[in-house]
Amino acid sequence: MKLQGKILNWNDDKGFGFVEPNGGGQRAFVHIKSFKYGSKRPINGDVIIYELVKEANNRFKAVKVQFASDAREANKRKKNYNKASSNNVVRHIFTIIFCFALLASVAMGKLSSIIIGLYVVMSIITYIAYAIDKSSAQSGNWRTKESTLHLFALAGGWPGAFWAQQRLRHKSIKKEFQMGFRTTVFLNLLGFFWLHTESGSHFLHIVVLPLLKF
Repeated sequence: MKLQGKILNWNDDKGFGFVEPNGGGQRAFVHIKSFKYGSKRPINGDVIIYELVKEANNRFKAVKVQFASDAREANKRKKNYNKASSNNVVRHIFTIIFCFALLASVAMGKLSSIIIGLYVVMSIITYIAYAIDKSSAQSGNWRTKESTLHLFALAGGWPGAFWAQQRLRHKSIKKEFQMGFRTTVFLNLLGFFWLHTESGSHFLHIVVLPLLKF
């Protein structure tokens, strides 16, 4: 059973002290080696989460120690990850439906096959841009502007952006970026549906396709 308590009488030179559980209970000895490797050095007053064991000399010792603040942060990250995973299932289905809709539109003559090529090319370019940006973030080099990533997504690369976010685990949790990404997807879909209207079809065949064929 995990307990929560406060560190008392900590001797940092010797690397040990005591922990008193919240709400009262058995005071226990705690050693620096019981903390997770890489954790900060504890000080008096730190709140920790631990398990209590009874040693052969009938003394109680705290083991598997974790700072309460670290535990809260870990739980927060876990919740965000689970939420993102649930959203990813919906996005996968949505992206697949869109791809079928795109293929169906071309098959029925509603759109030119060049539009498929445009989405494929832009998705590849966008995926590569995400990969470069993540590599730059890890190495501390020059980063790709978020506005550039959004522009690629808006121009038809959003399926590639989505796959990059999931496969590379890049920009998939940042709330501000995701809001911008959803906006680009929405605007791109508006343009996609507009191309099926009379004015959109006229614009596609008179303006867009001649430029792409050139």
